[in-house]
Amino acid sequence: MYKINFYLINPLPLLRGKTEMGDRSVILNSFQDLLSFPTRGVLSVSKGLGIQIFLCLLFFVLSSQYCQAETITFPSKDGLTITADTYISNPDKKTPFIVLFHQAGWSRGEYNEIAPKLNKLGFNCMAVDQRSGNTVNGVKNETSTLAQKKGKPINYTDAEQDIIASLEYARNNFAEGKLIAWGSSYSAALVLKVAGDHPTLVDGVVSFAPGEYFKRLCKSPTWVQDSAKNITVPVFITSAKSEYNNWAGIYGVINTDTKTYYLPDTKGNHGSRALWAKFFDSPGYWKAVTAFLQKNY
Repeated sequence: MYKINFYLINPLPLLRGKTEMGDRSVILNSFQDLLSFPTRGVLSVSKGLGIQIFLCLLFFVLSSQYCQAETITFPSKDGLTITADTYISNPDKKTPFIVLFHQAGWSRGEYNEIAPKLNKLGFNCMAVDQRSGNTVNGVKNETSTLAQKKGKPINYTDAEQDIIASLEYARNNFAEGKLIAWGSSYSAALVLKVAGDHPTLVDGVVSFAPGEYFKRLCKSPTWVQDSAKNITVPVFITSAKSEYNNWAGIYGVINTDTKTYYLPDTKGNHGSRALWAKFFDSPGYWKAVTAFLQKNY
């Protein structure tokens, strides 16, 4: 027979290997210790049932540390239905909130592994499908699919209204505290433009590989710069090492003391995927963006 102990306390210290019994600290050195650790309220069970209860406890603790993404929909400025995934780890609406936008040809799946890590840093998140995109990490861009069915244009600039609508939706439904716009590639440029054109909409910008990508869409060569000069909130910009010249001019016109950038010593990667664990230099990006977020939010 084995014994399982039940406590009306946070089980996390127990599973980490230490708990408190009155004034006495007890170290659990093995799975066997966990099953046979004696205290008040002991329940004797068979070995098989003991293992099952232990696994249930372990699942409970681990699931409390990570939230599951919830898929939601809401309208864009033109009425098109936008699909997004929310990652709400803290129900307090004062929690800083990040709205995540993907790069060209992709979807909200760009943030499958990034958003949970942002949760651990203390931020709630929403990863959005803009109408200009496709599929990544097995996640289909539902907004783009619907836009094409409805015969709507899906160029980069057409997605600007999706970004504005997403930020407004987040502000009205999730974010009573700080709201941060986070973009990747073309959306990295658009979040900078939106932050300049709508100075009260966001409280910060994270921009992975922005640039003046819109000249072929009949926009001015300084279309993003012209808006970015009006930004007053904290800004973080980064990219692959070779992409610095794409955004140096944009960064230069941002007139705030709370702007910062990161350029890796390595080749680096384009867009928010630079944070994916499969890239050996991702820790450098994480260190830089974490420092920015912790300093300002």
